[in-house]
Formats: sequence, C-alpha cells, structure tokens
Amino acid sequence: MPRRFGTAGGITPTDVAEARKELGRHLAQWRAVAGLRQVDLAKLIRYSRSQIANVEVGRDNTTRVFWRNADAALGARGALLAMSDQVRALVQDFQAQRDHARDQGRQQAGTPSAPPISPVLACPAACGCGQAVVGRWTTREVRALREALRMSLRAFSEHLGVAIAAVSSWEHQTTPTLDEQSVLDQALTAADSHAKARFWLLLDNPEDNLIPGAHDHLAAAHRPTATPIHHANRIRPAS
Repeated sequence: MPRRFGTAGGITPTDVAEARKELGRHLAQWRAVAGLRQVDLAKLIRYSRSQIANVEVGRDNTTRVFWRNADAALGARGALLAMSDQVRALVQDFQAQRDHARDQGRQQAGTPSAPPISPVLACPAACGCGQAVVGRWTTREVRALREALRMSLRAFSEHLGVAIAAVSSWEHQTTPTLDEQSVLDQALTAADSHAKARFWLLLDNPEDNLIPGAHDHLAAAHRPTATPIHHANRIRPAS
C-alpha cells in the first residue's frame, strides 16, 4: 500500500488514485478466476454493470457494502474486503493530511483552526466555505443524496446494498438506524465532486422543505429556476 500520513513525503492524490486502481485490478482478477462477466457479478451483488466497470478501473470508490457483497460472491474469503478497508483508511489519512496542512496555514495566518469532524467533505465548489458533514440523516438528506446521484429508488437501493422498501421508508417516514446512517455516510463520501455539489445545493434551497420527486411536475414547476448561490465562508449546519 502507498505511504501513510505522517511518513516522509506524505500521501499524494496519485497514491490514492493508484491504490484505487490496484483494488479494482484485484476485483477484476477475482472475477476472472470465478469465470464471471461484469454483468454476471452485477446480478449477483445487485449493482449495475457500469458501476463494476468503473470500480475495476479505479473510477469509483463505492461503499463497504459493495466490497462485502463482491467478496462473498467471488469467494475471496475476506481478501477483497480487507484491501478495500486499507484503501478507505488511506483515503481517510489523505483527508487528515489535507486538513492538517490547512490548519497549519490558518495558524500561520492567525485564523483559528476548525475542529475535526467526520466524515469530512471538502467544498466541491472550492469557494473556501470550509467543511460540511451530515450530523443525522433524515428523510430530506436521504432523498437529496439519491437525487444528487441521479438515481432511481431501485438503483439507489442497489447502490447502497439495502432493500428498496428500506430506502422508501427512509425518504418518507423513518430515520435510518446508526448502522444505516453509516452506509449513507460512505455513499456520500464516495460520491464525486459534482454529486456532492448537487447534494449541498439541494439542501441549501430554502424552499426545499420536501425535495420534489423526479415526477412531481406540479411541485417542480413552483421551484425557482436559478441555482442557489454557494456562499463563501459559510458552513451549513448539521441536520
């Protein structure tokens, strides 16, 4: 594995990218040994073929549920899951390294450093608005994440590795359990910068008391057409 935070040279974005590619190569090798195509594995673990393709080339970090299911389906006996945990730890160390460097810069500039929070998300708009975190997932945050990922209810449930009924319940009436909230944390952390930007913009809209569904034409017609401004130096409160 690439060097860890605190070692000489530190962790670079290239280290993270290479670790994800190496993990993807191992997935492809285990799949080949099992005699499965990407579409076959997708059906077994209830994910899309395109997502497996992206994981195998290092483009998608995905969730721990994905690796647990893939490990079991391919008979890897924990090897794939353990390696995915190593990559996840590397990413967390990289984030800690980045935060440490930012805190040092603030101290040199005479600005108080921000308290550590987890999971940490850098501002996708790079506007200097600091870090953001979902303190508690409610129906609003769950639906915002699904819409930000541009997924249907079925695709989102497969992405998380949970039943459709559970996701539907989270979006309409129940608060996810702590374990389920951890799965949502992982999905948000693994999302790309564009999806994260859409997620925060959806939550930032003051008129989105309930975010309209994709087929809710009446509610969508009354939403403002302008994109909400991502204000600088502003941290969104935890839900």
